[in-house]
Amino acid sequence: MAKLVTEMLKGTLEGIILASLSGRPAYGYEITARLREQGFSDIAEGTIYALLLRMEKRGLVDVQKVSSEKGPPRKMHSLNAQGREYLEEFWRTWSFLVERLEQLREGDE
Repeated sequence: MAKLVTEMLKGTLEGIILASLSGRPAYGYEITARLREQGFSDIAEGTIYALLLRMEKRGLVDVQKVSSEKGPPRKMHSLNAQGREYLEEFWRTWSFLVERLEQLREGDE
């Protein structure tokens, strides 16, 4: 089942990250920690960083470099207006899919 979960996450991870950022800005490591606390234990930090970079290039998140006591400045990611629109569309699409999957499951019973 773990492989199936991993495959399903690939298509939804951007939306999951944006949802995590909708509450408050965060660093990549902090996002990973939040998701792990929510039960997404198999998500690699490298995957999160790669997606954050892609979302930054697409204009879905704003990035501010914040000085760090330990090492170089860190990137603080925050959801911007375009990211909020994308997240709203993600939730609409998610709701649509959940409804259809429930219909399929109920049809099998």
